[in-house]
Amino acid sequence: MAKKMSTIITSSILLFLLLLLAVDTHAHNVTRLLANHPSFSSFNHLLTKTHLADEINRRTTITICAVNNAAMSALTSKGYTISTLKNILSLHVLLDYFGAKKLHQIGGGSALAATLFQATRAAPGTTGFVNITMLRGGKVGFRPDGGDMSSFFVKSIEEVPYNISVIQISRILPSDAASAPTTAPAEMNISGIMSAHGCKVFAETLLSNPGASKTYQESVEGGMTVFCPGDDAMKAFLPKYKNLTAPKKEAFLNFLAVPTYYSMAMLKSNNGPMNTLATDGANKFELTVQNDGEKVTLTTRINSVQIVNTLIDEQPLAIYATDKVLLPKELFKALAVEAPAPAPAPEDGDVADSPKPAKGKAKGKKKKKKKKKKKAAPSPDDSFGESDSPAEGPDGDADDENADEASAVRIVGGAQAGFVVGLFCLFASSWLI
Repeated sequence: MAKKMSTIITSSILLFLLLLLAVDTHAHNVTRLLANHPSFSSFNHLLTKTHLADEINRRTTITICAVNNAAMSALTSKGYTISTLKNILSLHVLLDYFGAKKLHQIGGGSALAATLFQATRAAPGTTGFVNITMLRGGKVGFRPDGGDMSSFFVKSIEEVPYNISVIQISRILPSDAASAPTTAPAEMNISGIMSAHGCKVFAETLLSNPGASKTYQESVEGGMTVFCPGDDAMKAFLPKYKNLTAPKKEAFLNFLAVPTYYSMAMLKSNNGPMNTLATDGANKFELTVQNDGEKVTLTTRINSVQIVNTLIDEQPLAIYATDKVLLPKELFKALAVEAPAPAPAPEDGDVADSPKPAKGKAKGKKKKKKKKKKKAAPSPDDSFGESDSPAEGPDGDADDENADEASAVRIVGGAQAGFVVGLFCLFASSWLI
């Protein structure tokens, strides 16, 4: 009896763990989804720049009404501030699932959908709602509440039923409320804060790069976290930095900032990958946060660094000093895998009964050993590789890239597999009884 009860308990625990694992695998990344569709690169870029991508990725049921690059030109040519662009694009994020099939089966011919613009409470009244209407000939129209019907459904881009849907609409939704000028917050002296707290070399490097400096200043408004290397670490890295091309220098500097405000307490409770200011569609430029008690470590496939000091932690800006320079795999080569050391040559007495190899072969073996010594991996501090060369990793790189792409959508199969295996365990335990 005790044995049977133990089997039931074990099966139940296994079922719970499998279902828990399946839930944890559920995740989507809108920037990676859109990276597969180059004609939406402008829309995708602004999702990252306005910090909307992170908000979208945190939601579990959502629809993104994207417009292609040609239609985006009507928006980008107007010189809107980042805050205004965020309001306009958040009107294109519906807080419900609308796949192509559901759009053409709307009950009553129309539906009113809440948007992220409404959820932020920045929308006056009900201007943050979008009316979706079935029209003659199977056409589906979109208009902001109280606005004009001037944008229409074109096609489905990506769908994971009832979780995330990315659809194309014909043009940007017109909204006076969303496009209204917003009040800019007081400008923060980012470089001054860094210079006064041990990151002067990084601050000067940032100031010397107009593109990255502008991106940092514009990103503070929506929330930003910077991981700046201390002066000694940055000084040692400068020769490598100077070898980078101009676009790579800007990408590197942007990589060391995250487009979201994270207090130290938030970092200590966060484990996993994060987008950076350099993340843009196919250009991932991600870093991973790992915490262990009071220690917070940042990692890439190239190296790891540790946060050693807090320069400022006041919303919307946090700046932390790191002990080393964190390197993105997109710009620097991965460390070579060090070959195991050859076994020591045996004593003469140990091989008395073994035949001796021919002299020619022995010489060949010695030459091979010398080549291995030349290819031995350098120490971590000197292993950045050629700065202008594309990143080169081990043979498993392609598999890792595929795994990253697969994680862009919700892994629904994980839940199904967990459920099936769990049922099997229960049936097995019942049979044993």
